[in-house]
Amino acid sequence: MNKPLSIKKNFIDAVRILLRGGRGGSGQPKYGGIGGPGGNVYIEAEINDKKLFDLRSLRELDHVTAGKGADSRQFYLLGARGKDIIIPTPPSTVCTTDAGIFLGEVLEKGDRVLVAKGGDGGSPTNNYIGQKGQQHHVNFTLKTASDIGLVGFPNAGKSTLLKAIARSRFKPRIAPHPFTTLSPMLGSLEYSDRRTISIVDLPGLIEEAHANRGLGHAFLRHVERTKLLLLMVDVHGFQLNHKSPRRNVLETLLLLNKELELYDPLLMYKPAMLLVNKMDTEGASKIYEKLVHDMSNIKDILPTLPEEMRPKELLQLKEVVAISAKKNEKSVEYVKDQVRELLDIHTDSICENTLSKYPANTQPDDDIEIFASKLEERNVKLI
Repeated sequence: MNKPLSIKKNFIDAVRILLRGGRGGSGQPKYGGIGGPGGNVYIEAEINDKKLFDLRSLRELDHVTAGKGADSRQFYLLGARGKDIIIPTPPSTVCTTDAGIFLGEVLEKGDRVLVAKGGDGGSPTNNYIGQKGQQHHVNFTLKTASDIGLVGFPNAGKSTLLKAIARSRFKPRIAPHPFTTLSPMLGSLEYSDRRTISIVDLPGLIEEAHANRGLGHAFLRHVERTKLLLLMVDVHGFQLNHKSPRRNVLETLLLLNKELELYDPLLMYKPAMLLVNKMDTEGASKIYEKLVHDMSNIKDILPTLPEEMRPKELLQLKEVVAISAKKNEKSVEYVKDQVRELLDIHTDSICENTLSKYPANTQPDDDIEIFASKLEERNVKLI
């Protein structure tokens, strides 16, 4: 029997900190002494620490300054290096400056990236004056590497689905209005054979989310590294507010498709599963039947729709499932089983495609780096 889903709430995925490399020590012109270089500031990936589950441990850091290099002295002509500062972060943390300059990313435990260089020590080239270290505001951004990304417009029922999966262990906010999920929620579904599948529930997107409108854009980065997209739509469609047009279920799906495509076209090539929710409501069955019919004839229907609704590429939907997250437990259990099966099929397919590139008498051990890089390119982790 599947165990409940454990969820991490109040997820912090972005922090901005002022970083300063240490100042170089003064040189000794009388004796030709060289001042010590200032210390550097690094980030380093760590795991197995609850405090590093997200970036909350960095929120209290207003600024970080590495140590100053030691001055040159008469009997210690070479000044000692300033103390380095190492900031522990979760894997998949990206660092950029306010100007958008990419400083680096840590992917696995032990990865280390220089984010603020210390200044040079005083020497003949700088008149023996210790130089200032590098200083800039750095944006720390966490891109989670979950197995599943749960995506949908507001009020589709994503929080209800997670509550159904997690039973009493998870209490997401549920209300008949949009934006009950205000930050990404992470969880892991454990199976009886100790298999674990991670899932990230993203705040509801709205139209033009790719262009930084609404809550969703800031969190779309979390779907980049998922292996499976789990899309959820309300069978009755979606309307953000009374001023917005009401979209039927097919239009909702296509708009969701387009928002993901505009954010990152590569998302169109990820395997995806569609959940059509609220099937317990009046008229849902007829709407669902029409949706299935329209999806099977989508190439004929697309040209009849407004351009703003038409994606250039369609998502790779592997399965469409009608569910009632609120009232049909069997449909929820089916989803839990199917996401595992789809993940396994996807992983097996990637492995077969990768191994087929090797000659029959060649094993991946002969060139493990190539084998690993192929898996990494496609964002696959063997379990």
